[in-house]
Amino acid sequence: MPHPLTLIPQNSRLESNGDGASFDISASATRTFLCLLTVADQIEQESLDVLIYGSADGEKWTSRPLLKLPQQFYRGNTKMVLDLSIRIDIKFIRARWELTRWGRGAPLPMFVAGLELMEVPPMSRETPAKDASIATA
Repeated sequence: MPHPLTLIPQNSRLESNGDGASFDISASATRTFLCLLTVADQIEQESLDVLIYGSADGEKWTSRPLLKLPQQFYRGNTKMVLDLSIRIDIKFIRARWELTRWGRGAPLPMFVAGLELMEVPPMSRETPAKDASIATA
């Protein structure tokens, strides 16, 4: 099983907008990833947007995100699939997070969060003979 790509290390304290490290995905067999965003802590009246951008060279990033996870307001987990199988030009990915705070109270937003991606393994193209006979019956 492939190792996870940690785009935002678990339990990172996010207090301002930022970008994560870039990861080379050119060796990926499927170019399809299950993304798991975990929000472990937050304060009231704030939101977290997490986006994934791509690059062909690790320097110039896509102007639009490849994936935007649902906006988060509370603790919990969110899963989404990032499918880059038709975007063969993308060799690197990285996360960007954007924080928004409104209302009264502490002026700075704060989330404790992490984002891990696991490569989805390739599907078998062979159908077991037992299942094939059931389908034709």
